[in-house]
Amino acid sequence: MNTTVKIGFAAIALLMAAILLAPSVSAETAVTTENAGNITWILVCSALVFIMTPGVALFYGGMLRKQSITSILAQTCIIMGIMTVSWAVIGYTLAFGSDVGGIIGNLEYILLHNVSVDTIADGATIPQMEFMLFQMMFALITAGIVLGAAIERIRFNAIALFIVIWSIVVYAPMAHWVWGGGFFDQYLTVLDFAGGTVVHICAATTGLALVLFAGKRSERTMKDRPHNIPMTFIGFSLLWLGWLGFNGGSGLAADGVAINAIVVTMISSSVAMIVWGLMQYFAVGRIGILGMIAGAVAGLVAITPAAGYVGPSEAIVIGAVGSILCYRGVLFMRKKSGLDDALDVFGVHGIGGIWGAIATGIFAVPAMVESGYEGLIYGNTDLFIGEIVAVIITIVFCFAVSYAVIWLLSKIIDVRMVEDEEVIGADIVEHGEPAYTR
Repeated sequence: MNTTVKIGFAAIALLMAAILLAPSVSAETAVTTENAGNITWILVCSALVFIMTPGVALFYGGMLRKQSITSILAQTCIIMGIMTVSWAVIGYTLAFGSDVGGIIGNLEYILLHNVSVDTIADGATIPQMEFMLFQMMFALITAGIVLGAAIERIRFNAIALFIVIWSIVVYAPMAHWVWGGGFFDQYLTVLDFAGGTVVHICAATTGLALVLFAGKRSERTMKDRPHNIPMTFIGFSLLWLGWLGFNGGSGLAADGVAINAIVVTMISSSVAMIVWGLMQYFAVGRIGILGMIAGAVAGLVAITPAAGYVGPSEAIVIGAVGSILCYRGVLFMRKKSGLDDALDVFGVHGIGGIWGAIATGIFAVPAMVESGYEGLIYGNTDLFIGEIVAVIITIVFCFAVSYAVIWLLSKIIDVRMVEDEEVIGADIVEHGEPAYTR
């Protein structure tokens, strides 16, 4: 019996032992027709968030060379599979199992054991299985965002193995700290409605770690322009559509909070798009479609952590400021940082997520949050300070662990494509499937 088979049997044995030893969770209330509205809404939102991941593949793909489109599609496809299986097997229980020391969840939900589909726990609005599904889609899109930073230079097998490990040691702990009762919830005053820290800052900082490790692409690769702007626009449209479920479903109910979240999401993204276009016009005398798209995404990112806690007027400020900061952040990353963040992941998702978290600490409206969670402009400093501390911890943790993972993988496999392979393109070199025949 070879070593691989032995390891496989050992892993199965450990999983079975964990299931047998996991505590049983008693359900409180059976699902009835009264729950149908919330259940239906979150199922729709889960589908909307799911479409964001193939959407981001098209969004990224159109901005790449034509030699790289198959590569980004393949990487997106495999990370969708990896994140789904990882979340079901171990990620969900580590994120939302009963807290262990503020750091991680226990194994009570391993392989979705004890996760009910036909009962609703006290204080919940939907069955736990549906909540798991909705959160699974967040895991998928977070991994999808990561890919854009170091694209065109990291090998397919390396990014796949990286995401397997990252899903367990980075994403699951982050979700637990913020949403699963971990130490952010226990020791800090923090609000993150739909994933400013868990999704955007985490993904952007992870991407930055990959960029720093892999280094710049070849000059021959970097000089090529986006090959298909209509594809990028289609991907962006899917992202914007999905974002309505991303933010609108994060209250886990079909209610006024969901309506407000969708309204402020539309307002913030639209304001940010207009502001980015104006900045581009004053800077270079014209407005590009990629600039307007980047502005809209910046506004979407910025409003995400605050979507359930602010109204339309605050959304205008958050979107406008987010657009300005991300615009400057993209310019800095491209011209002064010395880093090759290929598709401006940190410039938009990182800077936008940081601003969105801090903005939540500034603008959270008393009527929309529990007492003690009001924003800085209402005289409460706890939330403002808590958001800043949470941002710092998120950046340090995600960067350090992600860099360590890719560094360790580099000791086992070839992570970086060589220059000639990079110039030819991963579509041919790694997949043997050019996206276009001519």
